[in-house]
Amino acid sequence: MIHARGLARTFHTRQGNVDAVRGVDLNVDAGEIVGFLGPNGAGKTTTLRMLTTLLTPTSGEATVAGIDLRRDPAGVRRRIGYVAQSGSTAGAARAGEEVVDHALLYGVPRSAAVTRGRQLFDQLELDGLWDRKCSTLSGGQRRRLDIALGLVHVPELVFLDEPTTGLDPQARANLWVHVRALRDDRGSTVFLTTHYLDEADALCDRILVIDHGSIVAEGTPEALKQQVSGDVIVLTAARAEDTPRIAAIAATMPSVESPAVNGMLVEVRVRSGAALLVPLLRSLDADGIELGGVELRRPTLDDVFLTLTGRSLRDGENNAAPADTPPTRDGAAA
Repeated sequence: MIHARGLARTFHTRQGNVDAVRGVDLNVDAGEIVGFLGPNGAGKTTTLRMLTTLLTPTSGEATVAGIDLRRDPAGVRRRIGYVAQSGSTAGAARAGEEVVDHALLYGVPRSAAVTRGRQLFDQLELDGLWDRKCSTLSGGQRRRLDIALGLVHVPELVFLDEPTTGLDPQARANLWVHVRALRDDRGSTVFLTTHYLDEADALCDRILVIDHGSIVAEGTPEALKQQVSGDVIVLTAARAEDTPRIAAIAATMPSVESPAVNGMLVEVRVRSGAALLVPLLRSLDADGIELGGVELRRPTLDDVFLTLTGRSLRDGENNAAPADTPPTRDGAAA
């Protein structure tokens, strides 16, 4: 559905050239939900704008929804849906009118636009809001309306840019259901950017991580967590004097590096904690050591980001990421 090779974008500023994206290679298969994640300024927004034809690549090539990005950008736009981070509805307009007008721009006949729009309102839990002004809708309703705008022309591929930014937890969880339905019920391919790590973990079949303009990792959420971080077994000694013995026994287990000791806690980092936990506990029991507690901690996507980029996405979870596009020579946003 998306095939890019060497996709790059350089901006010319008063301070010199800025390589915002440096030769990105990526593939997205039909029917996937793919998360595209990266710290602020990593090149995420610029890449998304190139794939949606809002920016022309400096170099490289890509096909999006089967259409060559450079040769036929209008053809790409006809086949994709794009839900912008800031939304695209006018407060004074009525919700149904917005959806119909959006469909007309894609050449959909008015009768078909009304039919599709009302179907989407039903599917996205917007019943009874067809004649309501957009300004009167809640944040969650407006985001679902934005998704309806992006789907009314029946695109094969949907780009969702920070779809749940600013929503409360209940509204976010509700929107997740609808994002999954895009793939499960409609057969759409979804390319998703988000700063919520739990969102990427819950929704995405695969994740692409970009930093400093290049893809630095890709894989399923679980594979990335295991590959980069591993598990941590935390052993709490029942008696302080047993802590050194616990650490010494843990160090003899396969694939265990030097355990970390912190007071009465011994932390053991391993690739698979579930596989090591039982034999480790047996060894401690055979040595007559009593434990005050045992905890198996699974890695998080934030651990992955800290390892890969040295930065965390947590600081950005409650704020929209600023565009990583530098200004042009005349000072306007590129």
